[in-house]
Amino acid sequence: MSVAAALAGASAKPAGKRPYFLHPETERVLAITMAVVQEFSVMRERIDTLERLLERQGLLRRADIEAFEPTPREAAERGAWIQEYLTRVLRIVQQEGEAAAARGDLASEDLAGQLSAEMSA
Repeated sequence: MSVAAALAGASAKPAGKRPYFLHPETERVLAITMAVVQEFSVMRERIDTLERLLERQGLLRRADIEAFEPTPREAAERGAWIQEYLTRVLRIVQQEGEAAAARGDLASEDLAGQLSAEMSA
């Protein structure tokens, strides 16, 4: 998968108006925090599994991981991953910015309400 495709998929906009159960600012912070928690949890479990398997097989010591220095290509790959990750984590901020830029666009719920009001009149 290309970086552009990954970034496009990570920031896909859902249909409809976003529901809020708390204050929008609180929801935004909570959504970002939960995205980070979810990503971190999965990564932590996978890293732990890899370290244990490598150590059991005598292929690597955990100290070797601490001393690792990436090549320029590896550093570039990590940088691309970080950009995609931040796009996923900050997706709500991007979507709110897009919504603010497209104020003339109606959400499906708003359009339905307008049509209903016009049909009743």
